[in-house]
Amino acid sequence: MSQTKAALRQQAKEARSLLSPSQIATYSSSIERILLDLLSGFETVMVYASKAPEAETGDLIADLNRRGVRVVVPIIERETCSLRLSYLPDPAVLSPSTFNVPEPIGHELPARPEDVQAVVIPMLAFDAEGNRLGYGAGYYDRFLCRYPHLQKIGIAFSCQRAESIPADDNDVKMDYIVTESGIIQHNERDGLGKI
Repeated sequence: MSQTKAALRQQAKEARSLLSPSQIATYSSSIERILLDLLSGFETVMVYASKAPEAETGDLIADLNRRGVRVVVPIIERETCSLRLSYLPDPAVLSPSTFNVPEPIGHELPARPEDVQAVVIPMLAFDAEGNRLGYGAGYYDRFLCRYPHLQKIGIAFSCQRAESIPADDNDVKMDYIVTESGIIQHNERDGLGKI
């Protein structure tokens, strides 16, 4: 493990900070197109509500809603270090909340994790083995450990890719990683392949 998680997080943040707002918008649009194909056929999908300078998910949420997909967003519960879920038929109700993450506070429509089929997850850094680094609080890892049935799709910009991310036992690998450059698919049996 050549680099610590803290150093990798800092490196990824710095790489992402070099992207202009127009690059972020263009890359996010490319990621959305790939995701719409990847999520075809799913009925209930959990998608994080993005904050700058993350890969933007606003258009993805709107397009999934238009397609009749039930969109669920996570709400951060700091007290229990967990995520609770809410349906989001109208993204206009999102407002900055915990950690400045947009959440439908006051407009919650409770959703059951068991009903979700796939989850789109923010990544601060990732590697070709399907490992991801989040912001370090472990909310998603705890959630994904409790609900292993979910298709796990991490999204980020290709500049956030690391050579190798040290993975602990409680770190959950992604099934797919999507960047503006394409998809990295992780399959426990067959290893990785780029589609």
